[in-house]
Amino acid sequence: MIATGLLAVMIGATFAVLLSSVADLQAMEQRAQQSEDVLVAANRLERLVVDLETGQRGFLLTGSEEFLQPWLQARAAFPQQATALEALVAGSAEQHARAERLDQAGTSYLHEYSEPLIAAARRDRTSVNVQAATEEDKRRVDAMRTQFDQLLAAEGQLAVARQDSADDVARRAIIAAAAGLTGSVLLVALFTWYLNSRILRPVRRTAAMAGRLAAGDLGARVPGRGVGEIGVLQRSFNTMAAAVEQGRRELAGSRVRIVAAADRARQKIERDLHDGTQQRLVSLALQLRAGEAAVPAEHPEVRAQLADAAHELTTALDELRELSRGIHPAILTEGGLGPALKALARRSPVVSEVAVEVVDRPPEPVEVCAYYVVSEALANTAKHAGASTVWIDARVSGGHLRLSVRDDGRGGAAPDRGSGLTGLADRVEALNGTISVSSPVGVGTTLLVDLPIEPR
Repeated sequence: MIATGLLAVMIGATFAVLLSSVADLQAMEQRAQQSEDVLVAANRLERLVVDLETGQRGFLLTGSEEFLQPWLQARAAFPQQATALEALVAGSAEQHARAERLDQAGTSYLHEYSEPLIAAARRDRTSVNVQAATEEDKRRVDAMRTQFDQLLAAEGQLAVARQDSADDVARRAIIAAAAGLTGSVLLVALFTWYLNSRILRPVRRTAAMAGRLAAGDLGARVPGRGVGEIGVLQRSFNTMAAAVEQGRRELAGSRVRIVAAADRARQKIERDLHDGTQQRLVSLALQLRAGEAAVPAEHPEVRAQLADAAHELTTALDELRELSRGIHPAILTEGGLGPALKALARRSPVVSEVAVEVVDRPPEPVEVCAYYVVSEALANTAKHAGASTVWIDARVSGGHLRLSVRDDGRGGAAPDRGSGLTGLADRVEALNGTISVSSPVGVGTTLLVDLPIEPR
């Protein structure tokens, strides 16, 4: 607002000076035209005086009325021309006084000298001393010519002074216009720089950070040094981004806690089954076998019933062990990721090749996640892929556990079409990992998982 106000004041002042200069120049032009009119009127009045002199002298020398025609015309025009000259110089007291003196001198010459002399010559030309009249006429006309010269010289000086004033006004107008234009350009340039540095760049930077935030970079921030509404925008953006980042951390933490709690619950169930129910069933099966052995030979039907019961109990125990492994594999807890993946490969109906390059055991949540990813991938392959071979690769690189499960099946798998991988994606993302599926039709399916390994 300050810059806009300064620009408006500067442009307004420049135009005010220009308008004032234009008005002054118009006034100077009118005065110059007036001086020209004064010079023209003075020359005409002087020419009338000359016509009075020449007409009078010609009549006195010849006595012919024909020579009086210029004199008669000059006598008739002199009063009007003298009045016009006085009106033109009314604005200058000195020039007006000179014009009045010329009017008085011309009127006196005409009425007090020339007219009586012409009248006497008309009555008796011989009674007039022509030489003396000529000398007197010359003296009077020379006196008026001197007055004319003074008036014309003064008017010329006024014209020169007015022209100098007009030149000064024109120079001031040019200087004011140049200064106003230069100042306006500089102010506009400064205003543009200010808008660019204080508004445009911060807005662009904030927009770029908003794009990064929308793309998932929750650490995107903008400097909060802006002024006015720009500063409010920057601080509001940073507050919003911090809130989103905090919410993301809290959500990720809650997901990790939920997954860890579920894994601990599964592990506890598996341990309880292994240490409680399974052991009791094993003990019961041994008792049945001992009872079968103790039945006398003459009761084969009782022995057969005990044998069937022991067989069914063994089958139930095997199913319970399989269920226990599905809930939480004991081999993963005891042996680590490598043996657990190899055990999955042995139980898979599809031929599986396993390559594990993991020296130090990753954190337990990472191991459990990797195990279930491979387990679900092998189950999907067996059910849907029609593959002949599955390749499983697990290795630690750059602080990440990188897992790959690839088959040579029909392909076409998609997590959003109920392939069983949606839950795995949630588990992987809960650990800040990434999961991707590539499954071109007819080429096979490749599952890639990247899990960051945090220090224990």
